[in-house]
Formats: sequence, C-alpha cells, structure tokens
Amino acid sequence: MSPKTLLIPALLDAHWPLLQWAFASRAWTPVVLENTRAEVEDPGLRNTHNDLCYPFVLITGQVLAALRSGQYDLNRTGVLISQTGDGCRGSCLIRLLRPMLDREGFSQVPLLSLNTRGMEHASALPVGPAMALRALAAAFWGDALLLMENQVRPLERRAGETDALLRRWENTLSGDLRQGNNLYPTAILRRCREMARDFQAVETVPRPVQKIALVGDVYSKYCHLGNWDLTAFLERQGCLVGVGGLTWYALYYMDSHLEIGPLPMRLGGKALAALGGPLQNRFIQILQQAGFTVLPPYRQLKALEQTLGGSRCALGSGWLLAAETAAWVQAGYRKVLSGLPFGCLPGHIYGRGRYAALQRQLPGSLIVGLDYDASLRSATVETRVRMLLDTEP
Repeated sequence: MSPKTLLIPALLDAHWPLLQWAFASRAWTPVVLENTRAEVEDPGLRNTHNDLCYPFVLITGQVLAALRSGQYDLNRTGVLISQTGDGCRGSCLIRLLRPMLDREGFSQVPLLSLNTRGMEHASALPVGPAMALRALAAAFWGDALLLMENQVRPLERRAGETDALLRRWENTLSGDLRQGNNLYPTAILRRCREMARDFQAVETVPRPVQKIALVGDVYSKYCHLGNWDLTAFLERQGCLVGVGGLTWYALYYMDSHLEIGPLPMRLGGKALAALGGPLQNRFIQILQQAGFTVLPPYRQLKALEQTLGGSRCALGSGWLLAAETAAWVQAGYRKVLSGLPFGCLPGHIYGRGRYAALQRQLPGSLIVGLDYDASLRSATVETRVRMLLDTEP
C-alpha cells in the first residue's frame, strides 16, 4: 500500500523543509503544515483551556484546520508531535490533544510521539540510525541556510535573490535526504561549503542596519506562528537578525536531557552528540571563513554560561537562553529580543529573570522580553520592539 500521510505542525520554519525527510518511510509521507495565525488561533482557543501554553493553542488550531480541510484521508493520516519530556508543558501535548481530537470526531487519526525519553510507548515514532543520520544532516544544513539568509537578505542588491537561492538549495538538499546521499560528515560539510560560496556570491550593498539577536524558547524563536513573523517585521525596520542554530539546542538537549530514558536512546544520543560536537566545530569554521557571524561551539557556550554565574537548570531552554544572549552580545548584536510564550515558567525564570544581571555583566547591551499570548495584539508586540530599536544602549 502507498504510505500514509504524516502531518507535521509548524515549529522549525528553516529546518522542516529538510528535516521532514528524516521521517519519510514506506509507512509515512511527511507533510509540513503551513498556516497563518489568523487561520489557527481561533480554533485553537475554542478547543483548549486559556491557561495552556500558547504554542499548544496554535498547534491545536493547526491540527484541527488540517483535519477539517478535507484534503486528507482521515483513515490514512497521522500527526507527528515532538515532546521534550521535561518540565515543559510541551511534554503533555499528546495527552491533551488526544481527548480533544476524539471529541471532535477524529478518533481514527493517530498521534505519533517524537521523543527520546520513552514517553507514550504506544504511539512513539520509531527512531533508528537512518532517521538519526538524515536528521543530523538536515539540522546542519538548515542551520547554514538560516544563518546565511538572515545575514545576506537585508543587504542584497536585487530583492528576492536570497530567497530564490534559498529555495534552490532546499530543493537540492531535499533530494539528497530523500535519496540518502551526502549524509556522512565530510559530505555534510562539503554541502555547507558549497552553500557558503553561493550566498557569498549574492551581490550586496552597504546599508545602515541594526543588528538584533533573537533568543527564546524553540517555538517562539524558530516558528513564524510562535513569534508573529518577527524576523520579517525586523527586516522591514532595517534590521539584520541573528538567530542561533538548531544544532546548539540539539547538543544542549543531548547533553542535559538524556540521563534518563531507554538505554538504546541514551546510548544513541551520546553517540550522536560525540559526532555532532566536532562536526559543529568544523561547520562553524566554514561559515566564519565565508564571512558569516556564528555563535561559538556548544562547549564554549556552556563555559560562557558558567562565567556569568549561571545555573545548570535545563528545563525547557534553561541556561541556554542566557548563554545565547551573552554570546550574541559579544558577537556585536548588542540588542537582544527574547521571545517566550506568556506564562512559560522555565523561560521566564532562566531568561527574563536574568536579563537585568546580564545587562550589568554585558555593558552596552539591551535585552527586551517579548511575551506571546492570544490575548495580545500585534501592535502591542511591535510597539515594544520599536522601543528597543529606537533606544541606544
């Protein structure tokens, strides 16, 4: 039989076009869902409690919109949900979504859990070596495209050239991932060099830009639904945006979250981290040699956090929030926006709770928190951003 459809809610805008192929198999064909906030926020609010995490509201609305659209055979459709498995409310998504979907008449649609902690055994998506290798390549390639497009597009001479190059490379790399090509470390890095040469070749003009770094939880940092198209808004205001890559978060997660869980997962995670760390060092060198600004390697980022008197708390994005903030400031991005869902306790405690201390430790920096919630309007968030842009450190 032909593969079933695996719906993937928005989360990683720069990475899902590539990372989705890690989940392709004889059983499943991945489809990344694309919606505007207006299309998903209302159905999400109507079917969730208003005290729940804002990303969960949007994910709920996106899943419902897809299942109600009539585009998919509900008897041959599943939904992939990633879960961290720690104190984040994102660890409860499947247990919250399942009764809601049953109530709405979608009981035949399975929810597949993507996690490394042995959660939801009955619905866990099997993770094997082939999937891990494709995910590793997609993560580094996605990071390369994310970092380079953000630093080239605001300065391009011919509007649209960067986006066209981005689409071309997404098509090329998707072909590699589907066919299992170029997935060993030297080939992954060779592709990164080729991409760097192409993005270097985009003709740019010197324009006055403000360098703004974005940090925060995964959904608010990487997803246009979670941050209300913040990168596009900043670029319209004449900004050059810095966003840390997914591989830093992945190494942080493998370093701090795999002490419990099934033994094969723990061993596999440690092996992947042992491969990913040196690979990240060489990846950073390639982009820096091409003239792009990149965060320091994960181990240096972790050491930086300790010089700031930080904690080892790894709930949600934990100490990584403050470490990324400091690293971007040291890289010349003196203004930092930290986006978090309203009421995200780990994020607020280990992010917002440290901003004042970080500004004292990082002279010349400005750090502003952005809360995202369905009760807010875009003008409120944009006004807060404008206050940062118009203020000198």
